[in-house]
Amino acid sequence: MCLGANLARADQLPLWEAGAGIGAAYLPHYRGSNQYRTWVLPLPYFVYRGKSVKVEERRVRFFGTDDVELDFSLNGSPPGKNNDARRGMPELDATLEIGPSLNLLLFRSDDGLERLELRLPVRAAIASDLSHFRHAGWIFQPGLNLNFRDVLGNRGWNLGLRGSVLYTDRRHNEHFYAVDPVFATADRPAFRSGGGYAGTQVIAAASKRYPDLWVGGFTRWDSVAGAVFSDSPLVKAERNFTAGFAIAWILGKSSANAQSAD
Repeated sequence: MCLGANLARADQLPLWEAGAGIGAAYLPHYRGSNQYRTWVLPLPYFVYRGKSVKVEERRVRFFGTDDVELDFSLNGSPPGKNNDARRGMPELDATLEIGPSLNLLLFRSDDGLERLELRLPVRAAIASDLSHFRHAGWIFQPGLNLNFRDVLGNRGWNLGLRGSVLYTDRRHNEHFYAVDPVFATADRPAFRSGGGYAGTQVIAAASKRYPDLWVGGFTRWDSVAGAVFSDSPLVKAERNFTAGFAIAWILGKSSANAQSAD
């Protein structure tokens, strides 16, 4: 992605790197919940900078040109335990979202340090408590992604900004927001949801790679205002704000160098 002097720097990066680290994130129990929990978890670190296949930042790219690329994107949500709005209902399983994303280049600066893309990910959600697995619907999240390389005076910091809208199907919405009649109370009426518009998200993320260390962080503003499930009694907050931070130590790397900084 970077050109000129930055390309020379990027060419010195190893073809692959592996390591381990730790991350912390302050997250709502689910989108629209008014309860939060801080999660601290170990995390793996792996980057592969091949010509055709690239693995980095929750993405696996397996096809790409200068203007179009196809990759796999990942997302998910933590389990929702001890939630007041769901008291007496089954606890929410954690979900893993995975699926393809078509990314179209809209703008790239002459020096290659700024890049604007239209990203069109479609992900399937899998809900699990590790004793069972079940399909929990589909998510379509088109959005604009703006990347800046070497911000803050060419000190190696990368900044990403993303704004997107979400569309989810009936199965996904009912996993989080349905209230079956057997669990209805005076303050929690029965509710069923169809599929459709599911809100908006804005994310800002920053990261930097040191010789043997990687650090990164993010903040996210999330709104379910106007979503097809916004009338659910389980929606207690129309907007959520989340943040997280991670650090990883690079424990192994290849002797071969990557050929580009894309």
